[in-house]
Amino acid sequence: MAPLGLLKELNEKILIADGAMGTLLYSHGVDSCFEELNLSNPKEVQRVHEAYVQAGAQVIQTNTYGANAIKLSRYGIEDQVEPINRAAVQLAKNVADDAFVLGTIGGIRGINKSIATLEEIKHSFLQQLKVLLDTEIDGLLLETFYDFDELTTVLNLARKETELPIITNVSLHEVGMLQGGICLQEAFEKLEELGADVVGLNCRLGPHHTIESLRGVELPQRAFLSAYPNASLPDYEEGKLVYATDDSYFERVALELREQGVRLMGGCCGTTPQHVAAMAKALAGAKPIKGKVVSIKKDTIDIKEAKIPSLPHLHDMVKQQKSVIVELDTPKHLDTEVFFQGVKALKQANIDAITMADNSLASPRISNAAMATMIKNDYHVRPLVHITCRDRNLIGLQSHLMGLHTLGINQILAVTGDPTKIGDFPGATSVYDLTSFELITFIKQLNEGISFSGKSLRQKTNFSVGSAFNPNVRHLDRAVARLEKKIEGGADYFISQPVFNPYQMEEVAGATKHIEHPIYLGLMPLTSDRNAEFLHNEVPGIKLSDEVRERMAACKGDPEASKREGLAIAKELIDVAYDLFNGIYLITPFMRYDLTVELANYIHAKQQDQPERKVFNG
Repeated sequence: MAPLGLLKELNEKILIADGAMGTLLYSHGVDSCFEELNLSNPKEVQRVHEAYVQAGAQVIQTNTYGANAIKLSRYGIEDQVEPINRAAVQLAKNVADDAFVLGTIGGIRGINKSIATLEEIKHSFLQQLKVLLDTEIDGLLLETFYDFDELTTVLNLARKETELPIITNVSLHEVGMLQGGICLQEAFEKLEELGADVVGLNCRLGPHHTIESLRGVELPQRAFLSAYPNASLPDYEEGKLVYATDDSYFERVALELREQGVRLMGGCCGTTPQHVAAMAKALAGAKPIKGKVVSIKKDTIDIKEAKIPSLPHLHDMVKQQKSVIVELDTPKHLDTEVFFQGVKALKQANIDAITMADNSLASPRISNAAMATMIKNDYHVRPLVHITCRDRNLIGLQSHLMGLHTLGINQILAVTGDPTKIGDFPGATSVYDLTSFELITFIKQLNEGISFSGKSLRQKTNFSVGSAFNPNVRHLDRAVARLEKKIEGGADYFISQPVFNPYQMEEVAGATKHIEHPIYLGLMPLTSDRNAEFLHNEVPGIKLSDEVRERMAACKGDPEASKREGLAIAKELIDVAYDLFNGIYLITPFMRYDLTVELANYIHAKQQDQPERKVFNG
């Protein structure tokens, strides 16, 4: 067909597009790379295209949604971009008859933008685009884009490369709203401005929410409107996603989408040729509407200010005075007696916060959120809760943070987390939906009253966000560069891994002197020769000096001598750290809180003319 034939047709009529490719292949027992089937099982792919054309689809898309180098690399076939895309176009053309064939390119990034940089995406996109443009397609379909920056970036590239019609479909996070709080009307206007010929939405939402989203959108000035809803919300049965919507429901759906001004109408996840046939039946002979009444729901929800904490945040306090925080990890068992004895002793030592890791070394412990609530409410000690990206997906992370806010816990340390394979549950999986950099940014977004997806929380959180700093590296300048990147993301202060060398402390102080954000320098008393060797040789991010290891080795077999030497080393390190850093972070080994209590008292004794210290009152 002629290059502009598609747009001429849309100017006069509503066109029916196809439905899901992956859903049908999945239902046929395929559970691998769908795009690779263009080469290994072309008859299966062509059979799907044929079924949609016979159902009444006037527009079909190539089986190339993930046929780019980035996505194909998951299967080790990133070198097959050209043959896979060429084969896909030919398979669609084989059965198209009078149907238009769209070359499909799917979005890559979701809320987790670390999957690929925009530069990597541009390179991958152009590689796939040039192959598709070298075939006889009738237009381009850019679909399932959650990241609006990604879509505008690739649309710019595509518009410069071709005059073919370009359809751009975004995927919403909620009704009428894209990731980052961008409203659908704003997105459509921007896409039209950048040269999209058809703007619309697909995936994630079923018909009801798709229609609700379009009710608040004015028709584009020049472009046409498209909609490819999922069949329904998915269910999960026997390890598979199932879409249970009766295809006859799509007859009503088609009529309602027409009322919203949709000219190009198809389906996404869960839809089948039966759904397409239902839409074609409902719209047989129907003319497109030229205008519509826009029903805009105004969001009148105010975002309330965060509650002011009873004490200043740690990052504010440590800028004004010496501050000591102590890590006391929660138990790996349910006997909490010793833990709470430690809490009482540390409170008497006048520490500023007790910090608790989040299942350190990938081993399960009593929830630090639960213990934080108890030490705050029952012992009136300020808790500092670590949150890792390892154990929770995006849903779990936001839910956890909202819960902490509701409990009045606002001191957070955001960390990536040790991989599960090093823990005592080797069969467990690591989630890592986010990096620690992204988690910091999203926590700061909560402080503005905006959820991870851009939705109003109706109230601002008030989190102080700490971040980890590992100075025990060969290239300290690179570690400092990571600090600077975390500051850009919103980190308020840093807590370092333990340091066992006074010269290293001076090096760290010099390398970070330009950074205004406070650093709590980590110190940990050693308990034995074995403890020293384990830390040095087996724990990531910790290195001991030869002198320290020799001193602990000299006490081998004598627990009391080891304790005295471990404390003596720690106090010598405190003498240096005290003059270089306002914040000191003491790590309690093996629940030996007697050691960190003695060190905390040693630090306080060093303070001359100490101002009156503020006491946490819960």
